[in-house]
Amino acid sequence: MSLKPFQFKQFTVNQYKCAMKIGTDSVLLGAWTSIDHNPFNILDIGAGTGILSLMMAQRSKAQQIEAIEIDDNAFEQCAENFENSPWNDRLFCFHASLLEYIEAVDEKFDLIICNPPFYSENYKTNDISRDLARFSDAMPMEHIIFAVISFLSQKGKFSIVLPFKEENKYIEEASLIKLFPNRILRIKGNPNSEIKRSLIEFSFRESEIKTKELVIETERHQYTQEYIDLTKDFYLKM
Repeated sequence: MSLKPFQFKQFTVNQYKCAMKIGTDSVLLGAWTSIDHNPFNILDIGAGTGILSLMMAQRSKAQQIEAIEIDDNAFEQCAENFENSPWNDRLFCFHASLLEYIEAVDEKFDLIICNPPFYSENYKTNDISRDLARFSDAMPMEHIIFAVISFLSQKGKFSIVLPFKEENKYIEEASLIKLFPNRILRIKGNPNSEIKRSLIEFSFRESEIKTKELVIETERHQYTQEYIDLTKDFYLKM
């Protein structure tokens, strides 16, 4: 596995200590998440390398961007990536579980962003760090929703990426606490593939849901214009 850092246009991400490497999900979520409400502060739940926080720092004028990471190595990597970035005075990484952070912090955030663990199957590997990053029992849906209720400001937005098959279930869970979907972007790898991911933006404001679909490639390494337009501020070759 390459130990080379991942170079974006305005920042670099080292990921050699992290079990889960940078993927399309994070880049899409970081690029798509709305900052039209000019968030003063941002919370990144389960930061990993810190990629989402770094993207938010590049895109927004938020004065305070806090990231939570439970894994020892990922926390060290995230803190290092923050320190080496152009925005190190606005980025802070906390080594804690989500529940520990909820107990310790009493603050409201204008934007919460999360690329959570997806896998709920019983299958596990011998790599504890990788399991923490991949399996949803490390960060259950209920914990994330509880955190959003605890931390989201009244004008705030909550943005998350999920497997498409979990979309309806998550929307139903969120509606129980009066958290409503405002925007949804459904992701397909190519025109003939099934929808793989859902990017969902929630808020406490109920409105008509703006739903769109994004195709990443027309064929291998032939990216659609919509995908290029969304990610061109970050990827070097876009």
